Amino acid sequence: MEKDLSNYRKSYEKGELLLQDAPENPMELFQKWFYEVDQFFVQDETNAMTVSTIGLDGFPKSRVVLLKRYTYEGFIFYTNYNSEKGKAIAYNPNVCLSFFWHGAERQVIIKGKAEKIAENLSDGYFESRPRGSQLGAIASNQSDVIESREALENKLHALEQELEGKEIVRPKHWGGYIVKPVEIEFWQGRANRLHDRIRYALQPDYNWKIDRLSP
Repeated sequence: MEKDLSNYRKSYEKGELLLQDAPENPMELFQKWFYEVDQFFVQDETNAMTVSTIGLDGFPKSRVVLLKRYTYEGFIFYTNYNSEKGKAIAYNPNVCLSFFWHGAERQVIIKGKAEKIAENLSDGYFESRPRGSQLGAIASNQSDVIESREALENKLHALEQELEGKEIVRPKHWGGYIVKPVEIEFWQGRANRLHDRIRYALQPDYNWKIDRLSP
């Protein structure tokens, strides 16, 4: 099977990113971009991001998760700590996050270190989830091989009956990570593939060094 994709072309012309418009702190630019995409490009799932880890087998692996909070300190998402992703982070906390907002012709690429957030914060978010999602977090041994879809649904049904009318407590193997950035790159598509790339690199004094990169 073969398909030639060399004629796929798109000209990016929806915006620009100039060095003089870059704030001192990259989180301020991230907040601005996130707001603009969320308000004006509703076709994008704004908080969908790719998390890339280095697995126990030495291979990188990427998957899409949902960003649930961001602060000046970093980016927070939730998962099963016993999953392939969680085991990879325990082995090597250096991760990469990336956002691709195709409507706005923008990317944000983040290098950072992932660490578990405080248990009370994970408890608070778990309590805010729909009951079905809470039960799903307990029913699924994420990344494990399972016999069938039916077996998974039977396990969920059994949990529904067992916990009917009861408060669902967050399992200890499920919770949040915060990725604290050491480098953030903002990419704005431009015409003729001469894209704008602005990189922030965290310095030993915790200030950010800002550079324009060649596309």
